Amino acid sequence: MPPENPNGTYPYRKNGGREEDAGAQFVLESKGEWWHAGYHLTTAIVGPTILTLPYVFRGLGWAVGFVCLTAMGLVTFYSYYLMSLVLDHCEKEGRRHIRFRELAADVFGSGWMFYFVIFIQTAINTGVGIGAILLAGECLEIMYSSLSPNGSLKLYHFIAMVTVVMILLSQLPSFHSLRHLNLGSLLLSLGYSAVVVGACIYAGHSKNAPQRDYSLDSKKSGKVFNAFTSISILAAIFGNGILPEIQATLAPPATGKMLKGLLLCYTVMFLTFYSVAVSGYYVFGNKSNSNILQSLLPDVGPALAPTWVLGLGIIFVLLQLLAIDLVYSQVAFEIMEKNSADTSQGMFSKRNLIPRLFLRSLYMIVCGFFAAMLPFFGDISGVVGAIGFIPLDFVLPMLLYNKTHKPARTSLTYFINAAIIVIFTGAGIMGTFSTIRKLVLDADQFKLFSSNVVD
Repeated sequence: MPPENPNGTYPYRKNGGREEDAGAQFVLESKGEWWHAGYHLTTAIVGPTILTLPYVFRGLGWAVGFVCLTAMGLVTFYSYYLMSLVLDHCEKEGRRHIRFRELAADVFGSGWMFYFVIFIQTAINTGVGIGAILLAGECLEIMYSSLSPNGSLKLYHFIAMVTVVMILLSQLPSFHSLRHLNLGSLLLSLGYSAVVVGACIYAGHSKNAPQRDYSLDSKKSGKVFNAFTSISILAAIFGNGILPEIQATLAPPATGKMLKGLLLCYTVMFLTFYSVAVSGYYVFGNKSNSNILQSLLPDVGPALAPTWVLGLGIIFVLLQLLAIDLVYSQVAFEIMEKNSADTSQGMFSKRNLIPRLFLRSLYMIVCGFFAAMLPFFGDISGVVGAIGFIPLDFVLPMLLYNKTHKPARTSLTYFINAAIIVIFTGAGIMGTFSTIRKLVLDADQFKLFSSNVVD
């Protein structure tokens, strides 16, 4: 059960109560600098999901695609900045929050909000964990199929391999201990984005270049549903849902540091998002795959770019996926550690090491199992975006800011916040329907433990 606030009934924990909180002491230890937060943010946002951007444009078209991509970037930066201001505000009042769920419960004074955020974060973290393992397995399969076209290994074999690696990496004890890994992740995102852009330019000028067709679905209903599915995927690409936990890794005082981390992250985002979206959609149009690397390495016909270049890009993607899975697993690990570890003994004591090894391994096995069973990478991104990222990244930050800073109802800030809440709540509802509809439509295209990732 969550702790009680001495002045109310909602879940809350003061800074002074963290000495016996293993989740805070071990997993969310506050030792980082602003650039470390930037590394964590970049890993959480600028991941291989950007390879889905041409697929997003496939459902929106050029003009709407550009507008939605730009709007999503501006809104999320604004949203994350407001969230950092709320966290800074609480810290100045002596209530530094290191968990999204405790922040929401404290500000709104409601116990149900505590559990609502836990539920949404669990959906996000599990969905991203499944998607990361699935895409990593697909990367291995792509390389294997290129080297051995008639090989006997299936997608689920590669997913099992990735799961084993994740079990080993998951034993890194704290979020802060990932800082060097996440710097490497940032560099990898720049690397495979450059590779994909170069490969798409090469493919577009080759003799085997696909015929360009940018037309949308001929049916009006299909066009609308595809558009909202694309918006949901965009929300998943830009979302992270764990900003308070990332800010928790900053050494106190954290005030003002998160803005610098955000600027670092969004600089990388600008360089990668537009270049991948434009180059991929320009070459493949409405034939864009939910993983643009798959479009460059079609099942039928020759590779559309030099195999060694694509192989390098796939290796970069594969390595970064390991870091992404670790970042999004930290909330689950923190909950596990809080309820299983003993802070009176060392982080690496036998008493704490054995439960950590067992619980984190079990978590990775469960994610790997569902990744192998349900190969729906594009659809998983859409569902996670609609159900998870939109409430946490596009609605709650505005509500939290309005509650703590109390802007005048006639002010521009209040109007912008209210407009974002209304627009993205509606988009989230429609996105949920459209992504579930697509899941239903795709259900007859796959078998359990299939070797084909459905678009």
